[in-house]
Amino acid sequence: MVLVFQSQWRRGPTPEELQQLVEDKVREEVLYREALTLGLDKDDTIVKRRMAQKMQFLAEDVAAAREPTREELGAWFEANRDHFALPPRISFRHLYFSPDRRGERTRDDATAALTKLAGQPEDSNLATSLADAFMFQEYYRDRAPEFLGKEFGPNFALAVANLAPGSWQGPVESGYGWHLVFVDTLIPGRGPAFEEVEADVKMAWLAEQKAQAWQKAYQDMRAKYMVLLPAPAQNASPNGDTPHRKQNPTLSGERGT
Repeated sequence: MVLVFQSQWRRGPTPEELQQLVEDKVREEVLYREALTLGLDKDDTIVKRRMAQKMQFLAEDVAAAREPTREELGAWFEANRDHFALPPRISFRHLYFSPDRRGERTRDDATAALTKLAGQPEDSNLATSLADAFMFQEYYRDRAPEFLGKEFGPNFALAVANLAPGSWQGPVESGYGWHLVFVDTLIPGRGPAFEEVEADVKMAWLAEQKAQAWQKAYQDMRAKYMVLLPAPAQNASPNGDTPHRKQNPTLSGERGT
């Protein structure tokens, strides 16, 4: 308790504060034991969920306790290389044409603006005079298609990723309206070397090991029990009678009912 207090307040507790910490701990333990005596841990959904969660954590911790070798991680990386592929990165400027302002002529206005911008550089003063104000950025640097899909919509992200760098192109439709786009740079996606993503590989490997350990532990625990479920109401017995239905599922096994 003293160490926890010191880490939080950067000083040791006073005698009065320490006494209060101790009394708080005693109160918690007394109330916990009295609650157990009264059976308050029974049929409590929150308590059940918390204890079930702790059992899952215990099963997963078994897997996390083992440190993988680099050779083991390298072999796992080769088998799961696609999960670590680096997406393409795009830098571009865009001009926005708003349907709210232009209505049905929005796309036609964008097409006409593209004709005027033929051969113009990215930072042309003419460019900004032709378009409408956009609520976000006019220039996006080093963005992945996934980001653009969330920002503008998947169709826009796909279209921009297929534009050749170096000129104004479009019109390209997004969830906001129409755009003319000038791609600065397009860095193709690639598969990284193991050394580049070793830390990420280890995290993914541990996550997989935890999931597998938990599934195995649960299946072992599940096998100890027989689960009795309510009979479906529509299932009638051969003589036409509706079978007796239990009101709640029953769980029985080596650990009790």
